[in-house]
Amino acid sequence: MTSSATSTTVQEWIAHDPDPRTAAELSQCSPEELDERFSRSLTFGTAGLRGPLRGGPNGMNLAVVLRTTWAVAKVLKDRGMEGSQVVVGRDARHRSDEFARAAAEVLAAQGFQVMLMLAAVPTPVIAFTVRHMNAAAGIQITASHNPPTDNGYKVYLEEGLQIVEPTDTDIEAAIAEAPFADEIPRAAVETGGMAEIQAYIERSTLVRRTKDDVRVALTPLHGVGGEYALDALVRAGIVDVHVVENQFAPDPDFPTVRLPNPEEPGAVDGLLALAADVDAEIAVALDPDADRCAIGVPTPDGWRMLSGDETGWLLGEYLLAQVEPGPVMERMVVASTVVSSRMLASIAAAHGARHVETLTGFKWLSRADEDLPGHTLLYAYEEAIGHCVDPAAVRDKDGITAALLACDLVAALRAQGRTILGVLDDLARLHGVHTTAAVSRPVADADEAAAVLARLRDTPPDRLAGYDVTVSDLSTSPDPLRSDALILSGGDGDTSVRMVVRPSGTEPKVKSYIEVRRSCANGDLQTARADAQRVCDELVALAEQW
Repeated sequence: MTSSATSTTVQEWIAHDPDPRTAAELSQCSPEELDERFSRSLTFGTAGLRGPLRGGPNGMNLAVVLRTTWAVAKVLKDRGMEGSQVVVGRDARHRSDEFARAAAEVLAAQGFQVMLMLAAVPTPVIAFTVRHMNAAAGIQITASHNPPTDNGYKVYLEEGLQIVEPTDTDIEAAIAEAPFADEIPRAAVETGGMAEIQAYIERSTLVRRTKDDVRVALTPLHGVGGEYALDALVRAGIVDVHVVENQFAPDPDFPTVRLPNPEEPGAVDGLLALAADVDAEIAVALDPDADRCAIGVPTPDGWRMLSGDETGWLLGEYLLAQVEPGPVMERMVVASTVVSSRMLASIAAAHGARHVETLTGFKWLSRADEDLPGHTLLYAYEEAIGHCVDPAAVRDKDGITAALLACDLVAALRAQGRTILGVLDDLARLHGVHTTAAVSRPVADADEAAAVLARLRDTPPDRLAGYDVTVSDLSTSPDPLRSDALILSGGDGDTSVRMVVRPSGTEPKVKSYIEVRRSCANGDLQTARADAQRVCDELVALAEQW
């Protein structure tokens, strides 16, 4: 049953809920449901607050948006930024427009200069605009690729960087001190941002190195990226673009897919069918807020999507190949996360560049060169199809510029008589076959995820696919790699195996990231890939038991 303290909290929340819909919804909840909704508040995970659209502090609703924005304003003012510029944007999800306006109005009432975007925009537009305008902060209302029942709240600070500790915990502490939601002042704001949107589009075209057209199949998966990506592609000279018509317009219900995530089975079936029908050279899928990009390519056996790691190797190699060897190259930084493939590190070493490994999430990747004076971030990626290809403009993952660069790579390779698959073969011969997989185990909540990790810490496997295991517990690592994650690794001279197990920062899941590296010294790719896949399949079966 609901405790008396919780009952008081619930009744106060309902009485001060500015949205009569969620107030009525809470009034009809069972005691058990109220306990779940009020047992904890949303917290800043890998990419901000995310949760189901529902009443109470453990959901996304108007009251949570108002109190969170009041807390953001307090933290900014405590840091001497009162009256500074703040940018507010949104995607096209249910209630995003309402939430974005509410956030803008709270900031305006607190004395900030607020730019509220006049239309739904891709998340990288907000990261760009904060950096471009030298704003103090940015807020994007988005749940990225989550189910249609979710929404979220993402915060950027100076330079368009996502918040990290202690800013996230400072905001969470301020939320706990926030007034009742209906007592938070709001002031009217005007919309704008057209010039900034155009500046983003113009800047995105600069990632191209070639001028030839490319035949592209494109889907934004019912998100906000369609018109923006099409505009950027055309301005960059890529005009032979074919779109998945029934997925092009924004639709918060995402009616043609089970989940609006290009990585989900079936989500890009329409895209690959279109690519085959129009004889495209590349297929591009954006997620709903267009900060992630998945790439598909033709093969002798039909079209297939590349993994995020494969795209990461290709774009990293392509960008590094444009840099002058020597002192300039030595100052370049490329970055990937602890759960991503290790091949980018090998590619960087071959070019003479610096590779940095970070924790999961672009809030860390975007800072990969932070403690390296004289070095510059050139490229960063994570296996979950996130790519930062123009860090000077957008210090976050950006699906639109990643798509442009991937199209440019196709044009450059065509001019050389080469293909994407050929480059992947060349990289495997040079750096070894790297076979990757990911296993997600759904859990009820954070407590169940913690229990899974606790069991693995107490009784980790002593062997992986026949190899002795070394266990690294990142929860005891020094900063900046301290995290709730385990790394299990082993191998011999020809083969290395690695598994990283961690709770998801955005969804109720425990994720296992698997990589098998197999040397290819004799050039027999087929055998090396078959051997690596066999070992990888063993590790997948193991992870599915956890």
